Amino acid sequence: MRLFLLSAFFLSLPFFSFAQNNPDFPPDEFYLGKIISISDPIKKEEGGFLYSFETVLVEFLSGPEKGKEVSIERGGELTNDRFRLSPGSMVVVSRLQAIDEISYYIDDVYRLPSLGWIFFIFIILTIIFAQKQGFSSLLGLVVCIGVIGWFIVPEILKGTNPFLVSLVGVFGITVVSFYLAHGFKKRTSIALIGTLITLALAALLSILFVSLSSLFGFGSEEAFFLQVSHLQNINLRGLLLGGILIGALGVLDDVTTSQSAAVEEISKADPSLSLRELYYRGLSVGREHIASLVNTLVLAYTGASLPLFLIFYKSEKPLWYLVNSEVIAEEIVRALLGSTALVLAVPITTYLAARAFCGTKSKDYF
Repeated sequence: MRLFLLSAFFLSLPFFSFAQNNPDFPPDEFYLGKIISISDPIKKEEGGFLYSFETVLVEFLSGPEKGKEVSIERGGELTNDRFRLSPGSMVVVSRLQAIDEISYYIDDVYRLPSLGWIFFIFIILTIIFAQKQGFSSLLGLVVCIGVIGWFIVPEILKGTNPFLVSLVGVFGITVVSFYLAHGFKKRTSIALIGTLITLALAALLSILFVSLSSLFGFGSEEAFFLQVSHLQNINLRGLLLGGILIGALGVLDDVTTSQSAAVEEISKADPSLSLRELYYRGLSVGREHIASLVNTLVLAYTGASLPLFLIFYKSEKPLWYLVNSEVIAEEIVRALLGSTALVLAVPITTYLAARAFCGTKSKDYF
């Protein structure tokens, strides 16, 4: 899915820049700190639950207070094993300026160096095993992040219809990234045409699917935060549609390029094949691709929403009620639209490739 987590990090940069320059946002400041010492935990009971509190001595490593040491009390759920700290740990400290006092909080562990190493390993392995094409695909990834982070997101923040912005951005990403990743080849052009046709159909189907299922884009906490913030002018239904399109593109890139290449290789192996024979042999390969990718797609969406499924599993509400909720319905529509686009892309791209690579003089439809 084109490194979703990495992309999300880069895409957040324009938004954070926008937020910092907006007077409606609280003047929070964030600094890098290092844990000097941690006191022994003290147990306290509140509301029938047992919480652990501790005092952490932190030294600032950045900002105007660099070198200063402050004591920060941590308590409640943040002191459990999921956020366990130790002396020497690097943390992100937030500084909150109230009317009459300044407060400090430990927001999170500092993990950017680890993310940098992970990204570096990915780049090295991609270049080693994919060589020149791997480097080109990395450039295509940069284009994807750039278009989303510096065109789609800013335009949506300005109040432009998210669906239309995403549609334009996705078409732009497709054209540029395809040729960067796969080169200026005939098979690449065929895969590109097949992808654009399928994306157009997916756009129409996404409108239909979202309308039929009466989804309005309120099925996530992020949508709620957008509504209560100063970004209330954003069309949440359009945002949902745009997100579906962007997600579908990640799948289509794989299947269309594979189908175009498969049909070309089949044609080279037997140039005497008629258009009909070449199409059906390519479609046979495509069916296997569909079977594997549909399963992969559903598992990807399920894995991303696994904590949500666990919460619903322990809920006392009936299953039909949970499935009917917008939170679950949105994920179902995303998965089904992506799978539908995948299924449509195979016959479309296979036919285009068969027409282009058929070695016989007769190129009747069938």
